[in-house]
Amino acid sequence: MTTYSVPVIIVGGGLVGLSAALFLNRQGISYLLAERHSRTSIHPRARGFNLRTMELYRNLGLEQAIREAGASLSKSKGMYTAETLAAAELDLPQNGVPESTLRLMNPFVPNDDISPTRGNRCTQDGVEPLLLQAARDRGGDLRFSTELRSFRQDRDGVTAELVDRATGTASTVRARYMIAADGAKSPVRQALGISMTDEYSHGFLINIYFQADLRDMVQGREFSICNIMHPEATGMLVAINNSDRWCFHAPYDPRAESPEDYTPERCKELIAKALGFTGLDIQILSVLPWEAAEGVAERFQAGRVFLAGDAAHVMPPTGGFGANTGVQDAHNLAWKLAAVLRGHAGPGLLETYEHERRPVARFTAKQAGLIAANSMLSLFKGRTEGTLANVLVTAMGYRYKSTAVLASDECEAPQDQPEFHAAPGTRAPHVWVGHRSGRISTLDLFERSFVLVAGPDGAPWRIAADTARKRLGIGIEVYLLGPDGDLSDPDGLGQEAFRLSPGGAVLVRPDGFVAWRSDGVTDDHEQELVPALVQILSRESGGHSTQDV
Repeated sequence: MTTYSVPVIIVGGGLVGLSAALFLNRQGISYLLAERHSRTSIHPRARGFNLRTMELYRNLGLEQAIREAGASLSKSKGMYTAETLAAAELDLPQNGVPESTLRLMNPFVPNDDISPTRGNRCTQDGVEPLLLQAARDRGGDLRFSTELRSFRQDRDGVTAELVDRATGTASTVRARYMIAADGAKSPVRQALGISMTDEYSHGFLINIYFQADLRDMVQGREFSICNIMHPEATGMLVAINNSDRWCFHAPYDPRAESPEDYTPERCKELIAKALGFTGLDIQILSVLPWEAAEGVAERFQAGRVFLAGDAAHVMPPTGGFGANTGVQDAHNLAWKLAAVLRGHAGPGLLETYEHERRPVARFTAKQAGLIAANSMLSLFKGRTEGTLANVLVTAMGYRYKSTAVLASDECEAPQDQPEFHAAPGTRAPHVWVGHRSGRISTLDLFERSFVLVAGPDGAPWRIAADTARKRLGIGIEVYLLGPDGDLSDPDGLGQEAFRLSPGGAVLVRPDGFVAWRSDGVTDDHEQELVPALVQILSRESGGHSTQDV
């Protein structure tokens, strides 16, 4: 039996697993990814990526490719309700949907003031092949048709037993850590004995992915969702390419019927009634039962194993948060694994993954449930306890609280409007600045190492950062922000966004979140910065680190 040794094994090659692979690669960490299926998803599943997720894919150099893959959905802006699609008034804007609901549900609205990019509609089966190819092009070890049969962990790592489903060949992988991105029914989570909490079911549905040429009907009147109220074909019609690919979500009662009852013939009859057209050639591509469930794992970490994506949390699709939350899980975890594997941080840093991401998952799942209760999507049963937040707050306006964030206050993130003013625990602000004869977003500075953004009089922070590099053995970049700084900010918009005093500084983590800030009123910049980094990195001392990848 062949044995492999690798820093990280990723179980699951869906959207979250592939994203984790790319984020680890960006941090310079090798991995092995095992996916039991022979290829990426053949079902559309998720249909959009919010502002924060597109920022992450932008940093990976994949933004344009994802936009091109989703071009056919770019005009899908309407949500309608009618007895059939033929009866829908697609020429009217968003019929039957309150404006307040639209604002709360739309993660794709342009927000040029807070981000260098925008959300994008694209189906999961369109994005996953792009991520897979990018990971392979960047030297990743990705093994499809490879199933995790068992695993065990000890104080030094995880031993995983794999089998090639095509050949039956078994192999053993020894890894320092494991990321379980193996879906809502996660065998890894079950093996660890981790239960789900905050569980609630918004209903069971059959997702019928079908082909039917509706271009003559929808051209120039492209829509996203049509809530079908036909008495014999109630459901939700969802655009996949606004041409000949669609999904119809029909409610079903698992106590009275099973997915096997939805034969191709029955599915065609349902769809024909829902569409309201005669003579259409309808081809069933796949049928997928699913539950619009809400729940969060009681733990995101068990020893050296970490849960991410649907393995860690499930939520109804309203708001489009599920896949996005999973991608952001992987991004939060990747830099922490890299720091610990290199010896730059203590294992306590890894505990902050759960401390930071689990509260976000709980809040996000509840928001998705509230949107289900307050929207016009009658398929979903919702619970109404709680307050609906602005969709951008849910998507990216959250605030981390952990030992990897040093904050002088315990303020919660506002729910009516996201705020990006470099408060510790929040995503660092986006500002367009001049740099090396070009124009960049401040977000372009982050991802690979710690970054210290200082005010125009912040030269002493360069010396402090140099001391931190030597003493802690970590990477840390310093940029002065001001009219004549490394980051040219002639109008002072950057200083205002970062709330920077002339001698102040903001420390940004490799995931783009603010870890700490100083007003610069000190005679010993080193004594401020180095202890802050020691605490953030869960270091037992300020001594030099050793690499262990």
